[in-house]
Amino acid sequence: MNSKISKNKHYQITIEELNADQQPANSLQFDYQDREDLFKLVEHLNASSGLENNDAKRLAVSLRLIGPLMMQNRKHPLFAEFFPHFKTFMQHLKSTVKQASASN
Repeated sequence: MNSKISKNKHYQITIEELNADQQPANSLQFDYQDREDLFKLVEHLNASSGLENNDAKRLAVSLRLIGPLMMQNRKHPLFAEFFPHFKTFMQHLKSTVKQASASN
Protein backbone atom coordinates (compact mmCIF):
# COMPACT_ATOMS: atom_id res chain seq x y z
CA MET A 1 0.00 0.00 0.00
CA ASN A 2 1.45 3.32 -1.08
CA SER A 3 0.11 6.16 1.07
CA LYS A 4 0.53 9.69 -0.15
CA ILE A 5 1.63 12.12 2.56
CA SER A 6 -0.01 15.49 2.13
CA LYS A 7 2.36 18.43 2.38
CA ASN A 8 -0.53 20.84 2.37
CA LYS A 9 -1.16 23.17 5.24
CA HIS A 10 -4.71 23.22 6.56
CA TYR A 11 -6.40 26.55 7.27
CA GLN A 12 -9.74 27.74 8.53
CA ILE A 13 -10.83 31.20 7.42
CA THR A 14 -13.41 33.14 9.42
CA ILE A 15 -14.79 36.46 8.27
CA GLU A 16 -16.97 38.47 10.59
CA GLU A 17 -19.06 41.49 9.76
CA LEU A 18 -19.01 43.88 12.71
CA ASN A 19 -21.89 46.14 13.65
CA ALA A 20 -21.51 49.73 14.88
CA ASP A 21 -20.61 48.44 18.37
CA GLN A 22 -17.85 46.28 16.88
CA GLN A 23 -19.82 43.13 17.74
CA PRO A 24 -20.15 40.28 15.23
CA ALA A 25 -23.30 40.75 13.16
CA ASN A 26 -22.73 38.06 10.57
CA SER A 27 -20.01 35.56 9.74
CA LEU A 28 -18.88 32.93 7.31
CA GLN A 29 -16.27 30.26 7.72
CA PHE A 30 -14.57 27.80 5.41
CA ASP A 31 -11.60 25.45 5.37
CA TYR A 32 -8.97 25.15 2.71
CA GLN A 33 -5.61 23.53 2.10
CA ASP A 34 -2.57 25.16 0.59
CA ARG A 35 0.98 24.07 -0.18
CA GLU A 36 2.23 27.49 0.96
CA ASP A 37 2.74 28.58 4.56
CA LEU A 38 0.31 31.48 4.67
CA PHE A 39 1.88 32.96 7.80
CA LYS A 40 5.35 33.03 6.25
CA LEU A 41 3.91 34.56 3.09
CA VAL A 42 2.20 37.32 5.10
CA GLU A 43 5.46 37.99 6.94
CA HIS A 44 7.42 38.10 3.69
CA LEU A 45 4.96 40.43 1.95
CA ASN A 46 4.78 42.64 5.01
CA ALA A 47 8.57 43.01 5.02
CA SER A 48 9.14 43.34 1.27
CA SER A 49 6.07 44.65 -0.56
CA GLY A 50 6.03 48.22 0.71
CA LEU A 51 2.41 47.78 1.78
CA GLU A 52 1.01 48.57 5.20
CA ASN A 53 0.74 45.54 7.51
CA ASN A 54 -3.02 45.13 7.14
CA ASP A 55 -2.82 45.50 3.35
CA ALA A 56 -0.01 42.92 3.13
CA LYS A 57 -2.18 40.46 5.08
CA ARG A 58 -5.16 41.08 2.81
CA LEU A 59 -3.05 40.67 -0.31
CA ALA A 60 -1.37 37.46 0.86
CA VAL A 61 -4.63 35.80 1.87
CA SER A 62 -6.51 36.88 -1.23
CA LEU A 63 -3.75 35.71 -3.59
CA ARG A 64 -3.48 32.32 -1.90
CA LEU A 65 -7.24 31.89 -2.09
CA ILE A 66 -7.74 32.88 -5.72
CA GLY A 67 -4.40 31.76 -7.22
CA PRO A 68 -4.72 27.98 -6.78
CA LEU A 69 -8.45 28.11 -7.56
CA MET A 70 -7.73 29.91 -10.81
CA MET A 71 -4.90 27.53 -11.71
CA GLN A 72 -7.23 24.56 -11.28
CA ASN A 73 -9.90 26.25 -13.39
CA ARG A 74 -7.86 28.41 -15.79
CA LYS A 75 -9.91 27.31 -18.81
CA HIS A 76 -13.21 27.95 -17.05
CA PRO A 77 -15.06 30.91 -18.62
CA LEU A 78 -14.96 32.79 -15.30
CA PHE A 79 -11.16 32.80 -15.28
CA ALA A 80 -10.05 32.44 -18.90
CA GLU A 81 -9.72 36.16 -19.67
CA PHE A 82 -8.33 37.10 -16.26
CA PHE A 83 -5.71 34.34 -15.98
CA PRO A 84 -3.05 35.94 -18.27
CA HIS A 85 -3.33 39.23 -16.36
CA PHE A 86 -3.10 37.44 -13.02
CA LYS A 87 0.01 35.62 -14.20
CA THR A 88 1.64 38.92 -15.23
CA PHE A 89 0.68 40.48 -11.90
CA MET A 90 2.18 37.56 -9.95
CA GLN A 91 5.44 37.73 -11.92
CA HIS A 92 5.69 41.47 -11.21
CA LEU A 93 4.86 41.00 -7.53
CA LYS A 94 7.45 38.25 -7.11
CA SER A 95 10.16 40.30 -8.80
CA THR A 96 9.29 43.39 -6.71
CA VAL A 97 9.39 41.42 -3.46
CA LYS A 98 12.59 39.64 -4.50
CA GLN A 99 14.32 42.97 -5.27
CA ALA A 100 13.17 44.47 -1.96
CA SER A 101 14.38 41.38 -0.07
CA ALA A 102 17.77 41.52 -1.77
CA SER A 103 18.28 45.18 -0.81
CA ASN A 104 17.43 44.55 2.88
